Amino acid sequence: MKSKNNVFIYIFLVAVWIILLFIKQLAHDNLSSIGILLSAIDGLVALPLTVLVMVFLVGFFLDNREKKARKQQLMFIKSCMFRLEMRGLFIANFLALKSPLLTIGKIKSATLDELHKMREEANTIEYKSLEAMEPVIMEYTNAQSVWRSFMNIALEYGFEDIFQDMIHILHFISDVKTFRENNPGKMFIHEAAKNELLMQKVKNILGGGIRKYLDYIIELKEKQPDLFIEIISDY
Repeated sequence: MKSKNNVFIYIFLVAVWIILLFIKQLAHDNLSSIGILLSAIDGLVALPLTVLVMVFLVGFFLDNREKKARKQQLMFIKSCMFRLEMRGLFIANFLALKSPLLTIGKIKSATLDELHKMREEANTIEYKSLEAMEPVIMEYTNAQSVWRSFMNIALEYGFEDIFQDMIHILHFISDVKTFRENNPGKMFIHEAAKNELLMQKVKNILGGGIRKYLDYIIELKEKQPDLFIEIISDY
């Protein structure tokens, strides 16, 4: 809303500037124009541009400050969710990994450089087996309310990338629930293994969860080391 208001202000100031330029040109073309009026118009022509620059700079400063504040708030919101609702999900995801080998103890004792190395290694993730992935999928399904909360927060705070991620995960959860309702007792991962695109979706979501977790842990290590210790200790 603020950005839209700023756009209207910019358009208005540019329109005023164009009108003044037009009046100035008419005054120049009219030999009977009064010199004082022409001088006044010359001064007014520069005014909208000056105000335009000031509005832009102030708007940029305020938007940037607000964005930083929202990111700070989001960091603490994540800390609550990661410590409570999503703890089981991340532990299950770590246990299912074949590579890279990640443990809470290893993350807790790692230096910042070592965490960055873990994050780089997590770009390529391999699970122990198809069956090992099923409990992780179920943890994602059980955390459906968390993903919805994240989606609402992202929508409220204007985090488009997070909002799209949550939509993607919720669609995936819907697929899992539909399959299990229609095929009681069967594993979703076995069905996914039959479809290359669906299997890639599973890997992207589960592997993406590992990468998002490491990104957040690195952010905490850099900006909130005490909170980093608290969250890791809870695990």
